[in-house]
Amino acid sequence: MKLTYSPEQQSFRMEVRDWLVANGPKEKLPTYDTKEGFELHRQWERKLHEAGLSMVMWPKEYGGRGCDLIDWLIFEEEYYGAGAPGRVNQNGQLLLGSTLLEFGTPKQKSHFLPRMASSDDMWAQAWSEPNAGSDMANISSKAILDGDHYILNGQKTWSTRATYADWAFGLFRSEVGSKRHHGLSFLMVPLDAEGVTIRPIKALDGEDAFAEIFFDNV
Repeated sequence: MKLTYSPEQQSFRMEVRDWLVANGPKEKLPTYDTKEGFELHRQWERKLHEAGLSMVMWPKEYGGRGCDLIDWLIFEEEYYGAGAPGRVNQNGQLLLGSTLLEFGTPKQKSHFLPRMASSDDMWAQAWSEPNAGSDMANISSKAILDGDHYILNGQKTWSTRATYADWAFGLFRSEVGSKRHHGLSFLMVPLDAEGVTIRPIKALDGEDAFAEIFFDNV
């Protein structure tokens, strides 16, 4: 087994390393749990995207670079070795993005993934609920199908990035009378939709690390 990097892999490593040295923030960005810090991290994500370094492992048509696993690991090594900013859009890019790549329709992929890679859309998680915690089987927030749309009612809590994000993704109970892991649907929701209310949850340091999301006939 050959355990050395190829010339192409070594070249990619140096490309990433040199770019980060030349373009990385000279000072540490404010935490992305503040409005100012969130927007500065979004700007950084866009800069990464312009350089083709935002989501290197995604196909090019979706805003990526088409790298293989080894190149992705090389990028991650160099990125964190350089002390570069935390990835503020990781909810979308690393969690939702991989789901869309595997299960999304062509229309969903072509619309959402490029905007996710460029951080034009920022994403929050919407899993936990007041009476369920992180137990997905006890989700009670409802999504009732009405024609081509779902009508959402309920509450999510401990939603990371929800205070400043554009969209959320999460699970909702879409089958009346269903129990436990049955009858759930994975939905994406614009957080500026009518009927959505977001209430920040103050962390011990006073920052808005999490939020509650209320859905009232959304």
